[in-house]
This record gives sequence, C-alpha cells and structure tokens, in this order.
Amino acid sequence: MIVDFHTHTFPDTLAGRAVHKLAKSANARNYLDGTTASLLASMQEAGVDYSVLLPVVTRPSQQTHVNQNASVIHDLYRTKGLVSFGGIHPDNENYASILRSLAARGIPGIKLHPVYQQTPVDDIRFLRIISCACEQDLVVLIHAGYDISMPGQDYASVSRLVSMLDTLHPGKMVLAHMGGWGCWEIAERELVGRDIWLDTSFCLLPICPMVPDRPHPGSLPEHPLLDRERFLRMVRSHGPERILFGTDSPWSSQQASIACLRTSGLTQAELAAILGANAASLLGLPPQASSGPKVS
Repeated sequence: MIVDFHTHTFPDTLAGRAVHKLAKSANARNYLDGTTASLLASMQEAGVDYSVLLPVVTRPSQQTHVNQNASVIHDLYRTKGLVSFGGIHPDNENYASILRSLAARGIPGIKLHPVYQQTPVDDIRFLRIISCACEQDLVVLIHAGYDISMPGQDYASVSRLVSMLDTLHPGKMVLAHMGGWGCWEIAERELVGRDIWLDTSFCLLPICPMVPDRPHPGSLPEHPLLDRERFLRMVRSHGPERILFGTDSPWSSQQASIACLRTSGLTQAELAAILGANAASLLGLPPQASSGPKVS
C-alpha cells in the first residue's frame, strides 16, 4: 500500500487561480492543476492507493465552506482513495464545536499552517485548538519550518514547535516537512525522537522553479534541501515507524517522489512502513487495490 499523507486540491472553480498564485509567489512549479481529477490521475499513474487532502483555512470565515467541501470529498471519493482532513483558523472562537462536528462526520484530522494563518504555533489560540482536537482523537498535521512563499517568517519555527509540544504533549501529531522545512539541522537536534510523526513532503527532490532565472528560497545557502545522509539518519534515529510518506502535491510529482524514496537507501522494511503501513495504521485505512502501476 502507498499513502501520500500530504496533498492539496482546490474546488474546480478556484483551482487554476489558486495554483497559479501560489506557484508565482513561491516560484515553484506545480506538477498538477490543483483539481481532484488531476490528483486521481496522478495516483493511478504512480500507484498511490490513498491521498490525504490538507485544506488550509486562511480566514476565519472560510472554515464553513472548507469543511463542507472536505466532507463532500471524504464521502464521495473515499472509495477512490481520497481522504480529506478539515481546516480551522486560530481566530475561530467556536473552535470546539467545529472540531466536534468534524469528528462526528468522520473527518480524521485537521491541517494547521501557522505561516499562512499568520499566528505562532505556540500561541494560546493554536494551543486550545490542538488540545481540543486531541480530545476528539483527531490527527493534527502542522506545517513545520519556513515556507518558500513567505521566507523568513518564524511562525512555525522549530523552537516554537518545541514550545508547543512541551506545553501540550499532544497525541496524534504530525509535523510536515521532516519537522522543519529549511531548518533540518535544528529539527534533527530538537524534534527527532519525540512522540510525533514526521512527513517527508517537499524535502527530498529539487524544487523546480516556475521562472528558471529567478532563484527561490530553497536554492539559497540558508535554506538547503534535505540531503540523503541527514534524511536517513533522521529516519533511523526517530524510528521509521513514525515517518509518513508525503509529497505536497501539486508541488511535487507523486511518481518522482516515490522513486526518490525507493532509491534513498532505505531498507525494504523501512520503505513498506513509510510508504503506507504507518499511515494506514494511524488513519485506520483498509487495504485498497491500486489501479495504477507500482514504481520500483
């Protein structure tokens, strides 16, 4: 089984504009057009059994529509391999009722993005949401580290993540981008070995710029990409049973990401755990026959 734990889609009417805007701001090429149909086609091509959709609520008023869409996708596309998380904004004062509603509808988790939501991850507003989500047995996935479209903002820095973890000791906590995009040395030192999951999204493949002659933050010395030696060391120090495969699609190719992981030096047992078994266990996913080829 292969589970991509970190993907993004948008409603068809918004996908084109949203993806173009994000690609331009980050100077990062998109590999899909942001629609559900394009992700399903990518899954078939790459042999992905499940993709987890992670919506981001950037304004408090968006949560109703975002979570209604998440419920529709979750209900209509679950048999096709799509599992949608919900979203919430730190300024949603009715956060407890929102989270209870998501859990009651069978939504397995929420995505938080401190950078896009312009709120430090250790702010009391996030702490309350994370604590309440854990009470509802929801998985909480958080963007970790820098964001290439907003360089230099530390809302999800490793130090803030450590502060949050030390305060809450949350249950089903996933930190994206191996715990801290662009600051993996600190993430390795401060986060590896904690009672959390880490996902591999947007870490291992070179970032393809949208405009070739314009550098993006991922190419700068202060934000090096995660090298293979450090990646393997982090996986084995943290425990491969706590690593989740993710791509950040449409910003990375699912097929290329799987091939990269398979040639990274991981053992077959480590690959089986990271590519799908860990996610299946965390989310309670049943086996699903993929309609596409497996990448070897």
